Amino acid sequence: MTAISLGMPSVPTKLAERRKSRQIQVGSVAVGGDAPVSVQSMTTTRTSDIGATLQQIAELTASGCQIVRVACPTQDDADALATIARKSQIPVIADIHFQPKYVFAAIEAGCAAVRVNPGNIKQFDDKVKEIAQAARDHGTPIRIGVNAGSLDKRLLQKYGKATPEALVESALWEASLFEEHDFHDIKISVKHNDPVIMIEAYKQLAAQCDYPLHLGVTEAGPAFQGTIKSAVAFGALLSQGIGDTIRVSLSAPPAEEVKVGLQILESLNLKQRGLEIVSCPSCGRAQVDVYKLAEEVTAGLTGMEVPLRVAVMGCVVNGPGEAREADLGVASGNGKGQIFVKGEVIKTVPESKIVETLIEEAMKLAEQMEKDGIPSGEPSVSVAD
Repeated sequence: MTAISLGMPSVPTKLAERRKSRQIQVGSVAVGGDAPVSVQSMTTTRTSDIGATLQQIAELTASGCQIVRVACPTQDDADALATIARKSQIPVIADIHFQPKYVFAAIEAGCAAVRVNPGNIKQFDDKVKEIAQAARDHGTPIRIGVNAGSLDKRLLQKYGKATPEALVESALWEASLFEEHDFHDIKISVKHNDPVIMIEAYKQLAAQCDYPLHLGVTEAGPAFQGTIKSAVAFGALLSQGIGDTIRVSLSAPPAEEVKVGLQILESLNLKQRGLEIVSCPSCGRAQVDVYKLAEEVTAGLTGMEVPLRVAVMGCVVNGPGEAREADLGVASGNGKGQIFVKGEVIKTVPESKIVETLIEEAMKLAEQMEKDGIPSGEPSVSVAD
């Protein structure tokens, strides 16, 4: 009899081979090459408020963020960079606009990388040689961050608006200026608020250079809209192997950006999955309150880091099959639930006992998986029909 593998796939399926990009080092995080795709976010505090900024970085680190960016619009912010870079648990990128002097300040402060937006830094091209030398001396990568809203006026005149071609030309032009000074420790982004334009820009850019690429839909919007736009755009590119770091830009707390980014990577099997709750939607077949069951099970298992799939099903149509395919599951109906562990029914319990039984069995499985050395991931929740 042929054995059937249940639960999480042991070897994630790849949709496409990763694009071959050069690898750079952003502090302790390798970016590009064969390094995993990493998740970034950005603080919302005033960088000059060192305590508040470090507190938010700590919260982002706890949520799974791997690289953090901080704004540096003033001298006070620049003065705070050295302390923040030294005390942060994850690599800090300084975000520089308008003033070239802050680029040098960030490099001197020991930031893991510096993001520059050539379109809005006056006389930026004239400073490239000095920036390249300083960055080389300190081993600091430079991200050339091109945005549709701050495109160089010369390119706006040439193309009429921020087309994919305009974004790519801007990025490659600035990269070529660094290349003239033999500096190649570069990462590039070409962001736009329209996912279709953004996707096309990154596809063109990926075909024309081997630099690692940072993906972003800029000004993606409120949480729901921004999540959808980012998931669509990142999914389209990452599924083709394009993208080395990502940042989900939401009008929401930065930890939410990280949560969405991690979920996108997990959904594409680009990151080890953690806890996954598979639950059915509401329908006329449901004989229990599936929403309530799923929420209570999710709350009870929050913080579990082993890759465990738990199915919470509310009817006899899809329930037994989904529960059997998960590591742990329940098929509910008629005031009771059949509890499945690794494909086998181990007991039937009253509806009032379903949640506590699932949590108890999940803890047993997690303990065994940890003993077996199964790597942990980050929590995720999905919904199955």
